[in-house]
Amino acid sequence: MYKIVSIPGDGIGPEVVAGAVAVLKQLSKKHGFEIVIEEHPFGGASYDLHGEMLTDATLEACKNCDAVLLGAVGGPKWESLPHDHKPEAALLKIRKELGLFANLRPAKVYDALLGASSLKPEVVRGTDFLVFRELTGGIYFGQPRGFDENKGWNTMVYERFEVERIARLAFEEARKRDKKVISIDKANVLEVSQFWRNVVHEVHKDFADVELSDMYVDNAAMQIVRNPKQFDVIVTSNLFGDILSDIAGMITGSLGMLPSASIGKSHALYEPIHGSAPDIAGQNKANPIATIASVAMMFDYSFSLPDIAREIYQAIEATLASGLRTADIANPGEIAVSTTVMTEAIVRHLGA
Repeated sequence: MYKIVSIPGDGIGPEVVAGAVAVLKQLSKKHGFEIVIEEHPFGGASYDLHGEMLTDATLEACKNCDAVLLGAVGGPKWESLPHDHKPEAALLKIRKELGLFANLRPAKVYDALLGASSLKPEVVRGTDFLVFRELTGGIYFGQPRGFDENKGWNTMVYERFEVERIARLAFEEARKRDKKVISIDKANVLEVSQFWRNVVHEVHKDFADVELSDMYVDNAAMQIVRNPKQFDVIVTSNLFGDILSDIAGMITGSLGMLPSASIGKSHALYEPIHGSAPDIAGQNKANPIATIASVAMMFDYSFSLPDIAREIYQAIEATLASGLRTADIANPGEIAVSTTVMTEAIVRHLGA
């Protein structure tokens, strides 16, 4: 039995999570294992119900399950709240409380979607790399922080153990792929980045079979657009990983295609990298593929069932090959289908 906490969240979150739940139910039926799904509020939805973004009950449920599935959080309705009470602050808190120090963001271009990318097909064809973003350290958590009428300040700090553990995970994953890791930093300007680079190279001594190279973050942003196929595994800090993985999203055609896994020593959370998209919330227009692909990552990393993960990816590929497109990945002249139509097609392919 697998116990999953479902957190639909805000905006399009409930719509895309519903698609992922439909996939989970189909897989449970097909393979004969039991999946228990327990739903909890989080973010703005939780604030409207309970006056706080992350309740103790939701946090406790997340600590006592096999995996967490999150939709999206935030929206204009809650933007005027103080910084410490915004949905994004709750997201940082749940990552910290669950010890989710590694954020894995794959950038894979499906052959059927070569035309959806803003780059030339010959540039993006075959792109398939994985970003390891450090998630609980760096500038998002560093102290001191604040602002007044004259200045604002944040502090970027990394401790040795934080760099060591994310680097080790990246090297271990690279061994399963093409055995190439690129560590991305700004060591020519930032002392904290030079420290990052030093520690990554120390960890690399235990992985001599994996090729390691370094790249400055500004160059990396350019290279991801110029020649994305050169990358296999990227490891980088919280801030740089946040930015670079969104750039990677555009070469795949849409942020609606990109899943993610946030993992720690004992817990894991899976979510699409896109936001709550309040402009289309409730309209049945959202692309569920990123959330469904996040379920594939769940089966791979939390449940150690890579064959089932592969089934999900193949169902997505077959659905796209059949010509179905949601609005975010539809070319001019193509008819966009709804969230539910896209979900139902993927579920059908899973059952075939």
